[in-house]
Amino acid sequence: MTGSLISLVSILIGIIAANVMGYFKNKYSFGFTGNTLVGVFGSILFIKTLGRLGFNAWAIINSNDYAGVLLGINLMVSALGGTVGLVLVKKLYTKFNK
Repeated sequence: MTGSLISLVSILIGIIAANVMGYFKNKYSFGFTGNTLVGVFGSILFIKTLGRLGFNAWAIINSNDYAGVLLGINLMVSALGGTVGLVLVKKLYTKFNK
């Protein structure tokens, strides 16, 4: 896998996580389009911020060993970014629209 493909898969996981969170927890939902946008930006934010610890896409590519653990951590952080991003954006939305 190339680094770009790993990044795209990470973003896709963030989108799926945000939409699943919005589906099961309706109070955090912005609809499909809103959940998708929040999932994209949440996963990118978390991967860029926490990826400095050594599990970003380019670290996964450049390791000489099997990088399945790093890839798994990358995908879990991306899913976490999508769900946490959705919760934070919904809280900001309700705070500003009182």
